[in-house]
Amino acid sequence: KMDPHSKNAVRWVLLLALAVGAWSAPKAAKAGRTTALFDEPYKPEESRHFDIQASSTFQPDPKKQFDLSYADGTELKGFNANDVVHIGQFHGMAPFGVITDCNSPDFNGVDGILGFGLPKPGSEGKTLPRPILWALTDKESQDSNAKELHRKFSFFSTDDAAEVQLGGYDPETTSGTMWYTPALSKQDFIVGVTSLKFGNDVGSSVELLQFKSAADSRYGAPSIMDSGTSCLVIPGDTMGGQLSNIPWNDFSKNWGRGKSFWLKIGDKTWEIPFKQWYLQDTQQTCVQPAPSGMQGILVGDVFFREYVVEFDMTEDRPVIGIAPLSKSYKPVKTNTLASFQLDQAPKTKLKLIKGYERMYPAEHTEVLTEVDRIPIVNQYGTQYFMDVGVGTPRQTFTVIFDT
Repeated sequence: KMDPHSKNAVRWVLLLALAVGAWSAPKAAKAGRTTALFDEPYKPEESRHFDIQASSTFQPDPKKQFDLSYADGTELKGFNANDVVHIGQFHGMAPFGVITDCNSPDFNGVDGILGFGLPKPGSEGKTLPRPILWALTDKESQDSNAKELHRKFSFFSTDDAAEVQLGGYDPETTSGTMWYTPALSKQDFIVGVTSLKFGNDVGSSVELLQFKSAADSRYGAPSIMDSGTSCLVIPGDTMGGQLSNIPWNDFSKNWGRGKSFWLKIGDKTWEIPFKQWYLQDTQQTCVQPAPSGMQGILVGDVFFREYVVEFDMTEDRPVIGIAPLSKSYKPVKTNTLASFQLDQAPKTKLKLIKGYERMYPAEHTEVLTEVDRIPIVNQYGTQYFMDVGVGTPRQTFTVIFDT
């Protein structure tokens, strides 16, 4: 273990929501286990490191420790800290994680992860740093210039770029109405997909979600809107007996060029065309079966390349907004802050009725909304990177953006 107060503990790798990790002897000791799990070792020397001695505002909180394990065997261990964090035009004292152990080559050449999700509940939430947007928009936040920023963000991608918009969304990015629905969970960006069709047109397509009961059909398959997932991930089994079919098998049997997916969310149908779920450059299908035990759908980047998705966390339950992406809009290349007259989510209508969602169009408002547009590097259309600053004076890092 390294003492975070020690003069020797000066090199850190930036990771998580936000989190940072130490480059220390324990990693070398895990080289054998790493080799067994992955084809190549984790190489911390390929990442930029946070010099804590150079930051006059760094405050370690080593009593709050975390140990994160992922399905692929990745393991991240560390403790919490606080420092000034800069995202776009906004900054303030915020918590982040200091990673002291990492074993995955996925982090080679990566300075960290910036999570835009919701705070974790229970004991896990007590050990993990608070999501950065929540920390910066906290009215009690120390030295933050984002206290008046709405706790919401939007995200979309193109074939070669992407953009996150803090505070709302730029109406120029959309080519139609933004439709809103309440999330099914208070802890995650989950919507109910009540129908998933695949075919040449929506009328003659094959239904991949053949629910056995009307109740399950009304609720739908719980589906996470996740920019950290590259593809569309669909059930590879009957979802614990809820379905009379296996969606992955039916998709495989009906695979064909030019076909689309149609997802029904809150009585609105959203198309994912062939050009989005089939990666032409690599000649690969970007659709995968869900891992064993996962009951639901992961709506990944194939959706964000076709739609602008807004994540509204201003209420107790998150609200998800979806609008067609304007193909003429060009993502910004530098941080751009502006105010827009935006239609707002109709909060009084967005109620779950026995778990069932409805989508409603935005309501008109005369209030100007401040939105910060931040460029994101799109690598191969499947992984997104953005720059953040940490410390006083600011040290810049390139981190993975993940909802």
